[in-house]
Amino acid sequence: MINEVLERDGLTVTIVETPSLGDRSYVVDDGATALVVDPQRDLDRVHAVLAERSVTLGAVAETHAHNDYVSGGLELARSAQVPYLVPCEAEVAYERVRVCDEDVQQVGTMTVRTIGTPGHTPHHVAFAVGTGDGPTMVFTGGSMLFGAVGRTDLVDPSLTEGLTRSQHASVRKLAADLPPDTAVLPTHGFGSFCSATPTTGTSSTIDEQRTQNPALTQDEEDFVQTLLEGFDAYPAYYAHMGPTNLAGPVPVDLSAASEADAHELRGRVEAGEWVVDLRSGTAFARGHVPGTFSFDASGNVVTYLGWLIPWGTPITLLGESAEQVAEVQRELVRIGIDRPAAQATAPVEELAGEQPLSSYETATFVDLAKALEVGAVHVLDVRRKSEWQESHLEGVQHIPLHDLMTRTDEVPDGPVWVHCATGFRSSIAGSVLDRAGKSVIVVADDFEKAAACGMTVVEGRS
Repeated sequence: MINEVLERDGLTVTIVETPSLGDRSYVVDDGATALVVDPQRDLDRVHAVLAERSVTLGAVAETHAHNDYVSGGLELARSAQVPYLVPCEAEVAYERVRVCDEDVQQVGTMTVRTIGTPGHTPHHVAFAVGTGDGPTMVFTGGSMLFGAVGRTDLVDPSLTEGLTRSQHASVRKLAADLPPDTAVLPTHGFGSFCSATPTTGTSSTIDEQRTQNPALTQDEEDFVQTLLEGFDAYPAYYAHMGPTNLAGPVPVDLSAASEADAHELRGRVEAGEWVVDLRSGTAFARGHVPGTFSFDASGNVVTYLGWLIPWGTPITLLGESAEQVAEVQRELVRIGIDRPAAQATAPVEELAGEQPLSSYETATFVDLAKALEVGAVHVLDVRRKSEWQESHLEGVQHIPLHDLMTRTDEVPDGPVWVHCATGFRSSIAGSVLDRAGKSVIVVADDFEKAAACGMTVVEGRS
């Protein structure tokens, strides 16, 4: 992936995107020395930037103990033997440089000022960086995002309202303390579930946020009420990220797992392990090893696999190529699923062994509309609550995908048409229902087409 580069007043910022998690890490350098902010765990991407820029790592900075991914900061700082700047109020189990509000560090010619910004977490900080009299950029982590703020409900329900009020104050503090043209560089918000609301744009400044950010356009009470009423579900694996980051993540091993044959796969399925097929949802529907799950590698595998799987369950990855498996393995280590139990890249017929392949039907919304014209059919919508409240088909069952594993008994045994927004989640749901012995038809289509097919779409929060 090509990294975006930002030039500001003699400093170069290389943006390291992780689109699957909606996050950004940053490498900022003065031409000789670099500061890395909020790095992901697969550090080869960071090392590649340092090599390309021909700069030496001077320090690593963490805005907070992340709730949506396992950080690579500790390992990066330890391996390079450089300071690891971590918020002083974060109760970590490892040695680091404690940075508190208004602390200042020198990294090469860069002045790095810590600004206390609690809200996303109680210990959250931002880092204002510059080389002259004042900062030219601020790394805001999960405080000020582009037209939004980081969620405040990820730590402890009893703290949520207080953290929301702190978040409002923290964003206002950044706006008051920093020059208007300061570049805002958040970690979360590009589709991340860590964002309280959708973000807007891919770059911004403090001045632009004055008219775009709800913490700066709403008074405290309106802001708090809006955020608290708008929170939707977030991935279940988040519960493990903060504790892992506070304890100190171990180094990553991205080497390939051992190859499994049909006999081993069958044994893993029968043992209750997860065998995950990375082919397209339609290919999976046409034929798959019985008892396996469909997670199309072209979609957001890491979020939904991490969300659905009982934590700690061994995973085996079935892919069309070693490269496809390796990329998903890389995605999974970012959320603390460190090693696949096995992998396999042989044709699915070979992997099934003596078992016949399982299959089910796929369809479009046109097909569903025709079926509804003939008679009553059971339709299951597996989108999230917020999507359902915005609009949904009249008279259908709603079970969000992340709840389906524990609610399959609520789905009838007869043919079930299952849909989501694009077909990615409905394919996952189809495999869950198929494994549970349900008769399923997966609508592998865009929900936006439903109304044009003549089906009644209910708008609003009903």
